[in-house]
Amino acid sequence: MSLREAAAAVRENAHAPYSNFKVGAAVRAASGAVYVGCNVENVAYPEGTCAEAGAIAAMVAAGETRLTEAYVIAGSPMPVTPCGGCRQKLAEFADAGVRVTMATTGGVEQAATVGELLPGVFNVAHMNS
Repeated sequence: MSLREAAAAVRENAHAPYSNFKVGAAVRAASGAVYVGCNVENVAYPEGTCAEAGAIAAMVAAGETRLTEAYVIAGSPMPVTPCGGCRQKLAEFADAGVRVTMATTGGVEQAATVGELLPGVFNVAHMNS
């Protein structure tokens, strides 16, 4: 199953009763395994979970910590980029050159690297003095 197929399939499971904006994400780990996540809204809006965060959490729960590709799909007229928090989460587990494809359910795709999505990333180098 391709990343697009995996992301599109899990998108159908999204819990989005408030916005009706379903998002699916799939990440490929360094092992080649694919992990998926969908957005999960909560009536207390800031307590929801993004699709990218869910896919990364599934990857980490399986014991993997590096991702080599990501795919995000939403039912919108143009591709939706990951939010700022998810850009930081992607940067935690991916090299700057890792490709992130953002897509619509209608087939429009746009790609960027993690480094392009989050220039000036905050990383472990900032923690070392």
